[in-house]
Amino acid sequence: AMEDGLRPGPRISEGDCAVLKRDDVFKAVPVLRRRKIIFEKQWFYLDNAIGHIYGTTFEVTSGGNLQPKQEVEEATTETKEAGTDNRNIVDDGKSQKLTHDDIKALKDKGIKGQEIVQQLIENSTTFRDKTEFAQDKYIKKKKKKYEAVITIVKPSTRILSTMYYAREPGKINHLRYDTLAQMLTLGNIRAGNKMIVMETCAGLVLGAVMERMGGNLAFQCGFDSFALIGYGSIIQMYPGGGPVRAATSCFGFPKLFFDNLHEFPLSKVDSLLSGTFSTETLPSEPEDNVLAEEESNGLTDEKQTALQETEEESTTEVAMEINQTEEQETMDVNAEDVDFKENKEKENKENVREKQRKQWERRKKLIETAALLREKNADGLIVASKFHPTPLLLSLLEFVAPSRPFVVYCQYKEPLLECYTKLRERGGVVNLKLSETWLRNYQVLPDRSHPKLTMSGGGGYLLSGITVVLDKGKSDSSNSEALKMEEPSSKRCKVQDLHC
Repeated sequence: AMEDGLRPGPRISEGDCAVLKRDDVFKAVPVLRRRKIIFEKQWFYLDNAIGHIYGTTFEVTSGGNLQPKQEVEEATTETKEAGTDNRNIVDDGKSQKLTHDDIKALKDKGIKGQEIVQQLIENSTTFRDKTEFAQDKYIKKKKKKYEAVITIVKPSTRILSTMYYAREPGKINHLRYDTLAQMLTLGNIRAGNKMIVMETCAGLVLGAVMERMGGNLAFQCGFDSFALIGYGSIIQMYPGGGPVRAATSCFGFPKLFFDNLHEFPLSKVDSLLSGTFSTETLPSEPEDNVLAEEESNGLTDEKQTALQETEEESTTEVAMEINQTEEQETMDVNAEDVDFKENKEKENKENVREKQRKQWERRKKLIETAALLREKNADGLIVASKFHPTPLLLSLLEFVAPSRPFVVYCQYKEPLLECYTKLRERGGVVNLKLSETWLRNYQVLPDRSHPKLTMSGGGGYLLSGITVVLDKGKSDSSNSEALKMEEPSSKRCKVQDLHC
């Protein structure tokens, strides 16, 4: 790449989060030395991959070592014989002369997968009778089975969303990658925005928003300041005790990017809107209880050590009658116990201080986030959760500025239909749309392009719209007038006659 005058891509470094790829299968793993990785029935170490450029294809050699795959020209047969059709081929399992033991012996000798595939072709009695397409399919199938080839790629929204949808769709509420792309587009996610994100998709939607707002660009270019790219800010609303960001960590963003990421508990949204929000009742009370329990446990531990000492004293009295040397040994043990107890008390005090410091920092961040939300000038709202969208959306829209987009994802259509109706009644939104994206994969090859036999049953539904200024005093009358205007003229005349 350097010879062509192009800048080389990012290199694999220790501590990175990388994605292993084999055909259409992905797996996210941390890059650590001397750590065994199991992927697609292969085990190996990533030590040799460190320092290579992302996108490099490796071969698994003996001992689980990775070696960059050498580009080898396809071995073309001299005349490449092929049959006209497959009508005379019977799959009786007798066409292959090599047995399972023979193949195992070849592997034990250290023969590479490519050579094993070549021997399988040569020892197949029906290979030359297959059609050209069937031969290619046979080679592809055998390569997948015997060639241990793995590509290490850099994480991105597309790769991680594809991986989660294929491996663990339940963790992301069956959010398909094309639906996620629609959400990012409809939500107008861009650098400099102030976004509110409410999701229970393991942090995948949050990571996608961070990447779209400039995170990936700055990471690749090596920028050290948000000011250079106008990164913006994100407020993550979370249920329960804390936000879940398992998928977000797979993106490999630098710690600097998390400085502009804020979080706020859903349980405190109502109090924030009503003006009764205070940090006294923040979800740090359980931590206080934990501290109290730990302190009480420390007291009980002291009592236990005191009891142990009395027992030891009684044993030393018995031992004193037996032997004086044993008495000296037990006294030494007691002295060690006292030192151990003092060290333990110091550790407990340090732990209490550390937890109090973390608790204070958390409270400070929550106060800052509450101040950001009170401004009610967010540039967009993204909701993708397992909860019913109606109450979430009606409360969170209060923090969004007018003329801003919002997008709500749900795996099912019915909750979004109810949400659509409630928003129409409430007002304050325009351009409401309920949509479902349809996805079908195609195989594109010479003379055999066709849709694939299997396709996704559904990727969920999206409700999108744009906020406008809500005049609460006139909302009811304006809604009734709008409904009257939608009625046919003949029906309106009859209604007026009845009123007269």
